[in-house]
Amino acid sequence: MALGGLEREVMDQLWASHVPLTVRQVYLGILADRDLAYTTVMTVLDRLAKKKLVVRTMEDRAYRYAPAQSREEMTAALMFDALNGTPDQDAALAYFLGQLPPGAIQAALDSPPKET
Repeated sequence: MALGGLEREVMDQLWASHVPLTVRQVYLGILADRDLAYTTVMTVLDRLAKKKLVVRTMEDRAYRYAPAQSREEMTAALMFDALNGTPDQDAALAYFLGQLPPGAIQAALDSPPKET
């Protein structure tokens, strides 16, 4: 499931944090880069929760949000979805790998996955 521009900004805020954030905290983080309404951020977080992309918990009478997956896990899931949507997965994967910078494949194979 691809993210829209504002959804991506919200997720960036959540991925950058090591603790769950309130709507206000996400709003203030985004407000530095663009002007938008608090309720817009609240709506985006609610939609992301309904899509199960964020985990919502109640704490001190306020919802706190955290990503359901790391950025790397979500990217991999999107890649799997895209590959599953094509009849020639081998050709699509070969093309994708051919677009990577030199050494990227070996670097990925040499590094263990990040823990979440």
